[in-house]
Amino acid sequence: MSGPEEVRAAVATDVPAVKGVTDMAYRHYIARIGVVPQPMEADHMANVAAGRVFVTGDPVIGLVVIEERDDHLFLDSIAVHPEAHGRGVGRLLLDFVDARARALGLPEVRLYTNALMSENQEIYPKFGYEVVARRTDGPYDRVHYRKRLD
Repeated sequence: MSGPEEVRAAVATDVPAVKGVTDMAYRHYIARIGVVPQPMEADHMANVAAGRVFVTGDPVIGLVVIEERDDHLFLDSIAVHPEAHGRGVGRLLLDFVDARARALGLPEVRLYTNALMSENQEIYPKFGYEVVARRTDGPYDRVHYRKRLD
């Protein structure tokens, strides 16, 4: 498995890898949170077709799913293949998201994570994200974050 070199827009032929990496990154949470994490149920083909998915690695080892909103960039999902943990893939992807928001003229990035995904609650503040709310959405207990960009 090669390291990340760049982040590029995903294309239709990446959809199986996008699904595979997403499933590998999130599947261990099923037992912990008691439901399938929402990114695993996403319509990956539709997201790729809409230009919302960006990948890194050859083969793909990481990805983000983002959506431009009126006043922020929404980070819908970030996934790194477990075999690529600790190699800077997550940092590369989060830096890409920041750069993308800036390029679009958006002042902040927003995301949410399941409250039971405790690892994320340690990681996001290290990258400048602050908690803004905690809300229940159906079966999901979510912690909402934002990162203001200068």
